[in-house]
Order: sequence, then structure tokens, then C-alpha cells
Amino acid sequence: MRIDVFFTDRVGIAQEILATLAQRALDVSAVEVEPPHVYLEAPALDAQGLEQLRGELLGVAGVQSVDAVAMLPGARRRLYLDALLAAQGDPVLAVDAAGVVVVANAAAVSASGRAEAALIGQSLPGLTGEARSGSEVQLGGQSFLLESVALHEAGGAVAGAVLTLHAPHRLGERLSALRNHGAGGFEAILGDSPAIRQLKQRAARMAPVDAPLLIRGETGTGKELIAHACHAGSRRKEQPFFALNCAALPESLAESELFGYAGGAFTGALRGGKPGLLELADGGTLFLDEVGEMSAYLQAKLLRFLNDGSFRRVGGERELKADLRIVSATHRSLEDMVAAGTFRQDLLFRLDVLQLQVPPLRDRMEDILPLAQVFLERACAQIGRPRPRIGAAAAAALLAHPWTGNVRQLQNVIFRAVTLSEAPVIEPVDLEFVGSAPTPAASAAAMAVETVVSLEDAVAGFERTLLQRLHRDYPSTRKLAERLQTSHSAIAVRLRKYGIGAG
Repeated sequence: MRIDVFFTDRVGIAQEILATLAQRALDVSAVEVEPPHVYLEAPALDAQGLEQLRGELLGVAGVQSVDAVAMLPGARRRLYLDALLAAQGDPVLAVDAAGVVVVANAAAVSASGRAEAALIGQSLPGLTGEARSGSEVQLGGQSFLLESVALHEAGGAVAGAVLTLHAPHRLGERLSALRNHGAGGFEAILGDSPAIRQLKQRAARMAPVDAPLLIRGETGTGKELIAHACHAGSRRKEQPFFALNCAALPESLAESELFGYAGGAFTGALRGGKPGLLELADGGTLFLDEVGEMSAYLQAKLLRFLNDGSFRRVGGERELKADLRIVSATHRSLEDMVAAGTFRQDLLFRLDVLQLQVPPLRDRMEDILPLAQVFLERACAQIGRPRPRIGAAAAAALLAHPWTGNVRQLQNVIFRAVTLSEAPVIEPVDLEFVGSAPTPAASAAAMAVETVVSLEDAVAGFERTLLQRLHRDYPSTRKLAERLQTSHSAIAVRLRKYGIGAG
């Protein structure tokens, strides 16, 4: 049984309490003194014996109460500390001032490759001495980033340190969770046109296949969104997702970002080196955006990694391995680049195992207005203004625009309109089509706002513009009806009404 003796602190009271137990010849296996408490563990003490002992202890001057407890405080702390250390996925070690291991959690024991009894009491080379937080260290043949917290005695002298070792892929999991929070899956891909539904179906079938994927499409079509969705639909969904825009960095920076670098690899490099995206994304997915902009040198290094999963850091000598899926994207024709000698054909074959083609916005016109409404709601929520509605003439202007910047351009146009206009209705004059010249139809729609007589007239004008544009690509009424998801007879009536296709 374990008991708590609560007392008024005075000199010698703890000895008197222990002497009382000794007089009863009780075997005390543990004693913890934390004034005003003395905690005792007496395995042979039972409930009846406790009542007798309580009376004797209360006779000691200063003893206030004697109660049974489930666990001694020190044992409870050790239990919780052991559970806390066991729950840490990263190796954690406590070392004394000489660098000798005093405590090690299960992850540290596993990483060291030794039995716990063989690890405790040993000094581990490279983990003490000049090793500082942020430096790279080795344990059991693996690389870790060191985090060190010094332990000080009451007088200020260093008594040791707590060392936490972070594996690059564990850091990658945390960084990925922060960067990609709320990225979503296929539900985040907006649109319900046949082209988008077909893209989602094809992508959903490719997502679980653990092979390189090449996403083709014009700028602004949402290729990274597709990559996120494919990652979320794969077996790697719980692992990191990282993206590198190959067009945004010069070759030297892109190389160190992708492959990492060893300590002292170049002027300004971190002392302990730095893991690259290949290490951080280990187990997950790496998205290479605009892969066609990658230099010939980096193409060769990437090809080697795709061949056997091995690579070296910049300035490093050790061979490293990473298991991840490469998803790449481009708006350029890689076949033309191969013919021109600016892209490696063997790399294209390795990247283009699975392929997705993201349609431009002009090829899915029925998604334009629903997308505009979504962007309108988002912009209003961000700015904190009442939600306006898109007028009929503005809707016609949106439908008539070529959208060379695709979905990104549409989002920017709507955001500008919501930001700059305080009117309850968005009109064509509020739409600033920066980046591409409007078509004659769009210009006409923008000028027509003052001549709109009624909503019916505006809707009819929009309907006529839409049918005239689509009829060029779908000259059959049956195909046009299928494209617009309506009946053949309804399309035939409207074509006759507007004289489209006659003669």
C-alpha cells in the first residue's frame, strides 16, 4: 500500500515518521519526501494495518493526516515521462555534461541500432562537442538535424543537454501539413462541364497508380490543383506534398532546393547542410511545375534519380535514397523541345508515363459563370463587402472573352471588379481584362450595357452569343444539345429563333 503523510514542517519530523514505521517492522520499499508530505510505499500494509498505523502517526507532533494514494508522485512522473518520450516519433536523448547518454526514447534506441542497455551510459560521437542546433548529425548511419537544449544546475553550470534529432522526411511532413492545409482533393477542382468531368474521371483513375504523371495545359488552368488532387487520391496521401516551380529559380538555386546541399558546399551555405525537397518529400509526392524550363544539367540529375531513386546533395559525397512520386507539369510542347534539342527525350519518356490534359477555359464555356460566382463569393468574403450580382451584360462579356490567362485570369478579373466597384450590380465597365485583348463580341457586350431594355433582352443576347460561338464547333443540333446538356428540340427551337445555321 502507498500512503501520504501530510504534516506541518519542522526539523526531524520525517525521521520520526520513519521511526514509527520501523517500530512496527514494516518493510518500506520507497520513500519520497516533498514537504509538507512524506510518501511511503509499504507492500505488506493492508487496510486494517493502515487504521492502526494512522492512529500512531497522528500521535507524532505535526502530523495532520494519513491517507492511501494510488501512486507515489515520483513514480507517476516517471510513468508520464516514459509515455511522453515513447510518444515522440523523433529520437530524443538526454546526455550529461560529458556527453554520456542518460535517457533515450524508443525512437532513439531504434535509430541507433543498439539495445537500450547498450545505448545508456555510452558517449555518441558527433552528437556532442561542437554539434549545435541546426547542424546535421549521424546516428545509426542516418542523417538527422540536431536540436539541442542545454540543462543547467541551480548555480548555472551546464549539467547536460536534451538532444532531439529530426529526420528530413519528418520535417517534410510538418512543413507539408502547414503549406498544404486545406488543399483538398478532386472536390476542389471547380466546374461541371463535360470536359472537366472527363478530366476528373481520368485523373481519379490515375491517382492511385504509383507512376510518374505529366500534366499538360496552358498557364492558369489549375495544373497544381490537379496535382494536389492526385496526391490526395493516392496511397501517399498521408505523406508530404511539395512543389517546385522550375521556371522561378536560376539553375544553382533550383539544384540546391531540389537536391539539398552538404555543409560548406558554397559561400553562405548552412554549416550543417540542408536537405532538399527530395528528402523532405520522401514517401510522398514532388510536383515539378514548368518542368520544361529545367536546365540540361538538372535534367540529367533528375533523370538519374528517376532511374534508381538515388542522388547526392550539392557538394556531398554520400549517396542518398528517396521514395517518392514525381508529378510534373508544363504548358510547353516537350516533344517540340526534344526536336529542338532543349529537352532530353529519355527524361520525357520517364516523366510521361501517365498523362493528363487540362482544358483551357475557352473550351468549357459553361463553367465560366459558375466559376465567376465562386470567385465573387470568395472576393466579397475576403474584402468584407456585400455580395453584388453579375449583370446580364457583364455575363455576356465574360462569356465572349478569350481568357488567354484561363481560370487564374478570370479570378483576377472578378477580384478587381469586386474591389474597385461598390455598385450592387457588376457591369461590363467594371471588368478590366488585363493581359489579353477582348474579342469584338466582348467589346460589343461591354458597350451594350446602356442599350439593354430589359432582362429578357439581355438574356436573349447572351443566349444568341453563346449559340453562335458554340455552333461553329458543334454544327449538328444533336451534338450542340449534348454539349449544353439540354434536349435536341430545345436547341433546334433556339437556333431557328436566332437564325443560326440557316441557309
